[in-house]
Amino acid sequence: MDVTDHLSMTFSALADPTRRAILARLADGEATVKELAAPFAMSGPAVSKHLRVLEQAGLISRGRDAQWRPCRLEAAPLRAVAAFAEEYRQFWDANYARLDAYLQLVQDGIEDE
Repeated sequence: MDVTDHLSMTFSALADPTRRAILARLADGEATVKELAAPFAMSGPAVSKHLRVLEQAGLISRGRDAQWRPCRLEAAPLRAVAAFAEEYRQFWDANYARLDAYLQLVQDGIEDE
């Protein structure tokens, strides 16, 4: 897959439920690879592969503290996803407003019977 722009890389990284779970864990604070791997029934190399994808997308960074390499969440790519989704909010708001109006008409019709 040729992923050339940051938003595509972010969506690609977020497409996997394991990677989303890792990000959710990192939202609580830094963690080691071992700590991140604990809830998953997969090998260390498999977890490391997920971490590489997240790192390449800019969603996590890895520090160095002696032998400890903590992973931490990087929020900037998630802000870009939120900004992208925000562009469609007006569309959904308008649809919900029409649905609310329709449901009110239906409810008024039922109450009149």
